Amino acid sequence: MASYEFTVSARTQYLPDQSDPDRTNFVFTYSITIKNTGSVGAQLISRHWVITDANNHTEEVRGLGVVGHQPLLQPGEQFEYTSGTALATPQGSMLGEYFCVAEDGHQFEVQIPEFVLSLPRTLH
Repeated sequence: MASYEFTVSARTQYLPDQSDPDRTNFVFTYSITIKNTGSVGAQLISRHWVITDANNHTEEVRGLGVVGHQPLLQPGEQFEYTSGTALATPQGSMLGEYFCVAEDGHQFEVQIPEFVLSLPRTLH
């Protein structure tokens, strides 16, 4: 039986040289690894992000692909990309989903687990 599954992991980094805390602008990068852990090749078509800062301000971002790509991943293959976001607070979080279409035409969503954006040594 066919299984449709991608796993997603994230690594984050604060960019002090691009941030301006005096103007409440905190810039972060996030590197995402998407791996096809299912049994059918599938293509990532679009993304939906929910970005929340420490003041509970939420921004939603939708768009085609990721960083200009719509990767087609065969079982066992992975795709990694790096992107970024700016927050008005030194902490926040992101979560979302990818919309994918398998080679057999099956459509499915992949949940992106929530991850934290935070200045180094600010969480206790």
